[in-house]
Amino acid sequence: MNTNANNRAQLDAATISDIIEMALSDKIGFEHIALQHGIKPDQVKELMRAHLKSGSYRAWRKRVRAMRDQRAHYK
Repeated sequence: MNTNANNRAQLDAATISDIIEMALSDKIGFEHIALQHGIKPDQVKELMRAHLKSGSYRAWRKRVRAMRDQRAHYK
């Protein structure tokens, strides 16, 4: 059984919304999301892929990768 799907199923809509808002923020890293919600970066990416339109997800990942290259401790 896929544990990532189980974790996502356990999150309520408000928590999912909060995680998405945090992930979309350029000032909040994956580490902070993990501390607050207990989910790993790969799970955040999976959640974002499931809840954003494909173009929005691709744009977010592109921005995260660009910021990661500019900063040592980013998403």
